[in-house]
Amino acid sequence: MSNTDTTLVESKNTFMSDFKQLTKFGLSLSVVFSAVAGYLLAATTIDYTTIALLSIGGYLMVGASNAFNQIIEKDVDKLMKRTRNRPLPTGRYNLKTAMFIAVSFTILGLGILYTINEKTALFGAISIFLYTCAYTPLKGITPLAVFVGAFPGAIPFMLGWVAATNQFGIEAGILFMIQFFWQFPHFWAIGWLGHDEYLKAGYNLLPMGKRDRKAVVQILIYTIMLIFASIIPVFQKTGSFYIYPVTAVIIFLSGCVILYYGILLYKDLTKETAKKLMLASVFYITAIQIIYIIDKFLH
Repeated sequence: MSNTDTTLVESKNTFMSDFKQLTKFGLSLSVVFSAVAGYLLAATTIDYTTIALLSIGGYLMVGASNAFNQIIEKDVDKLMKRTRNRPLPTGRYNLKTAMFIAVSFTILGLGILYTINEKTALFGAISIFLYTCAYTPLKGITPLAVFVGAFPGAIPFMLGWVAATNQFGIEAGILFMIQFFWQFPHFWAIGWLGHDEYLKAGYNLLPMGKRDRKAVVQILIYTIMLIFASIIPVFQKTGSFYIYPVTAVIIFLSGCVILYYGILLYKDLTKETAKKLMLASVFYITAIQIIYIIDKFLH
């Protein structure tokens, strides 16, 4: 292979790596997982075309949100070690390229979701709007940005239910509530880990503005609310979405893992425990979605 060919391959690999970073490929896939899980919970018969459309549309929706986010925060990203190597702060992507990707993803994503049904596209549009026009600007103003950001962050799980049923009822509402409460222990753990870096960029995302026990109390409160919301379906008051008692016990015990690390964080206030709390929250939201699906197919 000639030097020219090697350079072209390296350039192509860099472009694709930056593309994944701009659209946060890993995060987008986790959102797609949540949306498909919500669909499987609701669907009476599985339509693989709908799953494919939901997956592609969901990925484009989240990719667009992340691209817009990085366009808005390109100057701030230069200030943080975690973000300074992103494609926009380094100049590997220019604004026109990033904007083209963001706008194209928005149009294509919402168009694909619209082919499933209008409500799915509507919630997709709301998610992009809130993340880009509310959460992102508020990050530099108030810790309440996390609360605002929890709304678009909670949409994917219920989006799958809406895609399957073309309606937003109590079932979709419960899925929304679960992912909404989950945002707080998860993102406050991340905020705890990156607190010093965020302060350099003018962001203060912790509920009490600093790493202290009052902030951890907030984490514990939302964790308890998360656990309770997750087992509500066992009482069979949530429409067609219900779970067996044994499933509720498994979910409750899984939630206690987050609670355990939250209590540990209250005691030691260390980054190491905050990281374990963050990882426990990721495990929890993934595990309960799988558990719900298994439970549904055992009915």
